[in-house]
Amino acid sequence: MPKRALIIVDCQNDYFPGGACPLAGQVEAGKNIARLLEVVRDNNENVIHLQHMYKDKSEPYLVEGSPGVEINECAKPVNGEPVVVKNYMNGYKDTNLQQILVEAGIDEIVMCGSMSQNCVNATARQTLDLGYPLTIIYDACATEDLEFNGVTVPADHVHTAMMASLRFAHSNVISTDEFLDTVNGA
Repeated sequence: MPKRALIIVDCQNDYFPGGACPLAGQVEAGKNIARLLEVVRDNNENVIHLQHMYKDKSEPYLVEGSPGVEINECAKPVNGEPVVVKNYMNGYKDTNLQQILVEAGIDEIVMCGSMSQNCVNATARQTLDLGYPLTIIYDACATEDLEFNGVTVPADHVHTAMMASLRFAHSNVISTDEFLDTVNGA
């Protein structure tokens, strides 16, 4: 049986209501992350938290030392679960994420978090490039509206496009319920 890790990407206070960059669907994603964590922890599987942090105080959100940079209560690390602090969208760049995976003997990744088109996408693609089978839990991810060339792209369209792109790139993209059914043997 493959040894699996759940990687939670940037489930941080600034992305929730009242934060500096609230995302569409973040509250619902947070509830699904909490559900995932409960089952994964009950099964004694590995959990790794990614935490994006800017050292430059002029950044609009996720600034080192601010309350917004903290991991949200719905996903707080417990029992020594590793927290990988990152400064780039790709969770592997200049971090020890890959070393943690290798040392734990991980050979399969489940991923969720924020933002779908940025850090989830960049970390997922690197995960695939490293050869790990990857499952993305789409309803445990969130994003925001984007603008390009005078056109606003609604968050749900951004998210859908990213999930379709990751599925095309050979990720398994499923819901929280679908994942929990596989864990519970349904």
